[in-house]
Amino acid sequence: MAQVKVRGLDEEVVAALKHRAAIKGRSLEQELREIITASVRPSWAEFLRKAEELRRKYPSKRPQSDSVDLLREDRDR
Repeated sequence: MAQVKVRGLDEEVVAALKHRAAIKGRSLEQELREIITASVRPSWAEFLRKAEELRRKYPSKRPQSDSVDLLREDRDR
């Protein structure tokens, strides 16, 4: 795995991050790993935009059933 070193952080920032990690029961390193990883994941809005883009690019040739209706129908059996 890669390693990254961040220099020049304010002591207040480090203290706040340590506090945030402690509240969650994590080490500072674990908390920083989570923050960095989450920052590069696509947001929900980006996910929905990409899904819509794919729907338009690859339209279905068959009508799609609503899964709620299918589940309800299966439960009623």
